Amino acid sequence: MKRVIEKTVNLELDGVNGNAFMIMGVFQRQAKKEGWSQQEIDTVLTEAKSGDYDHLLQTIMLHCESKDENNDH
Repeated sequence: MKRVIEKTVNLELDGVNGNAFMIMGVFQRQAKKEGWSQQEIDTVLTEAKSGDYDHLLQTIMLHCESKDENNDH
């Protein structure tokens, strides 16, 4: 499996409620906050919804990367 777009959001999914709608909502809010276009967000969400729950989770996880803020300095 590969990313549908070559971008990631700074998001750690650990601790997020496992509900599919919650996962998509958290991803979408963070992507908007980081300046993603609605088209980019929709591309990822459309792919995520094209399969079962595991596919959704894997797709969202591919586009999330928890960035350690200590490495930015």
